[in-house]
Parts: sequence; structure tokens; C-alpha cells
Amino acid sequence: MTGDKSLRKLPSVDRIVGLASCKSLIDYYGRTRVVGATRKLLDGIRNEILSAGNGEDYAFKSDEDLMSALSSQLKESSKPLLKKVINCSGVIIHTNLGRSMLAETAGKAAMDTAVSCVNLEYSLKEGERGERDDILEGLITGLTGAEAATVVNNNAAAVLLVLNTLSDGKETIVSRGELIEIGGSFRLPEIMAKSGSVLKEVGTTNRTHLSDYENAINQNTALILSVHTSNYRIIGFTSKPELAELKSLAKSKSLPLMVDLGAGAVIDLERLGLKGEPTIAQTLDNGADVVTISGDKLLGGPQAGIIAGDADIIARIRKNPLKRALRLDKMTISALEATLRIYQNPDEAVSVIPTLRHLGKPVETIRAVAGKAVEILKEEFGRDAEVFAVDDICRAGSGSLPEVDIPSVSVVVKHRTMSPDETKQWFRSLNPPIIGRVESGMFRLDMRCVDDAEQIRPRKES
Repeated sequence: MTGDKSLRKLPSVDRIVGLASCKSLIDYYGRTRVVGATRKLLDGIRNEILSAGNGEDYAFKSDEDLMSALSSQLKESSKPLLKKVINCSGVIIHTNLGRSMLAETAGKAAMDTAVSCVNLEYSLKEGERGERDDILEGLITGLTGAEAATVVNNNAAAVLLVLNTLSDGKETIVSRGELIEIGGSFRLPEIMAKSGSVLKEVGTTNRTHLSDYENAINQNTALILSVHTSNYRIIGFTSKPELAELKSLAKSKSLPLMVDLGAGAVIDLERLGLKGEPTIAQTLDNGADVVTISGDKLLGGPQAGIIAGDADIIARIRKNPLKRALRLDKMTISALEATLRIYQNPDEAVSVIPTLRHLGKPVETIRAVAGKAVEILKEEFGRDAEVFAVDDICRAGSGSLPEVDIPSVSVVVKHRTMSPDETKQWFRSLNPPIIGRVESGMFRLDMRCVDDAEQIRPRKES
């Protein structure tokens, strides 16, 4: 068979690795990696021959061809899988795109910490072991009015930890209308089950009364949980108790009241023209004993779960062995500290924290950037595409402000030979990839998260 004949012509791994022209690859990538890549290359050629079945020769005729293919394969495998992208999706805090971008000072703080030894758990004043919570607690309590605070690696972990600490083996009362599902199909009832807490549902999807909570309380009740439905709203014939009413009930029964705020605003977003998100401080003032929020949503920091509230509750949480399993690393602590310090000046926060800046950016500013982007793309495509700007609507994203339509401006690219989906794929192939969306039969690039139109200039991978 000609396929067998072609297989016999394949060179051995040792012969390829022993070529003089392979030495530079071995010097750069290391022998182990080059050997592995050579095996992979030969396996690919072998599969091509077997698939063809009647080829008289394999694809590479010379050692130079083999070296070129091997070099390309090694170069491609060296490229990072996690890479910078330009977010033109129309979703500001996009979970799939890493949620919030850090402020420059927060990113620099994380980098400096990553490449240095730091006083993570060391008291420079006392010259002895310290607590990593000490770095963040004062900032959080100062911004929220909480008595105490601690931080873990995300908000789901924060909810898990609080439930396990306060309600392990006991009942937690939750309104049926607040049994949320968050990204990746993680559901609150499943998190509660993992925490050891027993879910006690009350009310209906659209209406839950204070009496529903009161009637559900028994000797096995350990906690009342209120969940801020930050990723959806139930409207119409609805009813739910005010937080102050739940607090009064909880206090009369000597039960703690926990609130999962989810997206978790630190400052009132009405200053950005956005309504509907309670702050941690407001939630604590309204009666919550302990509040949990995400660090990488409306806060605009790194992934983290902040737990703030009653000092005795926080002390119990710190003693839970799960706390160590869920703790933050030094880079995240550094980035979060830098982010929280920015919030000490709210006027600075809304301009230098990218999430807040993008949420509050005036439409006319976006329109100006879109106009420049149109010119850049017209220059790129010439007569091959029609490029123009349109008024659009974008979303906060990541379960934040679900009812709020945020005005924006998008750049539409109608290519003469590529379909909208093909155009979308073409922009994803750029360096860095530009992530747009197809809507109403048009490929569009939302400009709200683009601060400089030059970010849209197409650049191919080198």
C-alpha cells in the first residue's frame, strides 16, 4: 500500500532532533520540549497519511520543511492562552471577559506584590506574626460603617462561609423569590446544601410576607437570609418585607440577619445616573447583621468576596477552618487594598476605577470615540465594508443593574463578502482580539468601554 510506503519514509524523532538546524530550537525551548513537539509533528503527519490512504509521499519533502513546521508549532504553543481583549460586547462587567478591569494603581500594586516579599502576615511594628485581614479590615469598615470585616476569594465563597459558620446543621429561612442562580448554573440552594445549612423556603415566587418568615421560625432556625436579586427583577403583583421589618423580626427571635448583596456597590451609583443598587453602608444601616458582596463587580476591584458586619459574627467566621481554605493571596489583597483606598475619595473613584468610569461615561464622549473608530475602520476596509455609528443600549452585566438600559453608541461593520458572524470571527482573530456582537442582523462594536479609538485599529497576530 502506498500509505505504508509513505509511513516508512517518515524520519525518526532522534534524526530530526539530531539535525544541526534543530540545535537553535533546543537552545531556546529546551530538549524535552523540542522532543515532545517533534513527536506531535510526526504524529500529525502520520495521521494525514493514514487518512489519505493513497498518498505516495508525506507532506514535507526536506529537512528545512520539517524545521519550519517544528519551529512554527513551538512558537504557537508558546503563546499564552489568557490574553488581553478589547471589550466591545455591549456588556460592561462581562463575566466571560474577566469582569472588572483594575485601576492602574491597583494593577501596579498587584504586580509589585507579585515580584516581592511583603508583610502579608507580619507586623512590622511588633516584629512578629500578624493577620492578613488587618490589611483590608480598616479600609472596609471605614467605607461601610461595619464593626468588622473579612475577605475570601469570591462572593459565593463568602456566602458559603457565613452559612457554614452561622447555620451548619440548622435552618436558614429564605424567600422563594430570592433563590437565585448565578453564572455557570451555580444555584443558591446548592451552595446552601454544601454549607451544611438546611434551606427553609417561605412565600411564593412573587409575594412573600413578614408573616411567612415568622411562621417558619422554629427551634432549629439559625439564620434569616435576604438575597438582593441583583441579576433579575420580579415586577407586577409583588410583595416583600422591608429589610428593617426583617431585622425587627430577627432581633425579636434572637436570630442574625444576613444579606447577600451580590454585585455590591460601595458608593451610591445615582451620582452616575444609575438607580436600584443599595450600598453596603445602606444595607447595614437598614438592619443587616452581616453583608456579603463581590469585589470584581460594581466595586471594580479584583475577584474577592467581602464579608462585613457585626464584630462577634466576623470573629466566629475567622475561626471557621473553611476560612483558611478560602483566603485571598497576596496579589489580590494588594489590588483590593489599592482599590479600596481610591474609594476614600469618591470623586476620584468614579474617574479612575474603569468600571465606574465606563458606567458613568457621557454618551457624547462615547459618540466622539465612535466617530474616530468609524474613520479608522473605513481606512482599514475601504470599499469592502460599510462602516457607520448607531445609537445603542448596553448593560452593566455580571448580575448588576438588570433593569437599567445604559445608552451607548456602537460602530456597525457591514462587510460586502463576510457575513455578520464571519465579521465577528475576523475581529476575534486580531491582536488583541476585539469582542463585538451580532444583533438585528448587524455586527456591531459597542464603544462604551473603549477610551481610545486606536484600540479598534485592526492588528493581526505576528
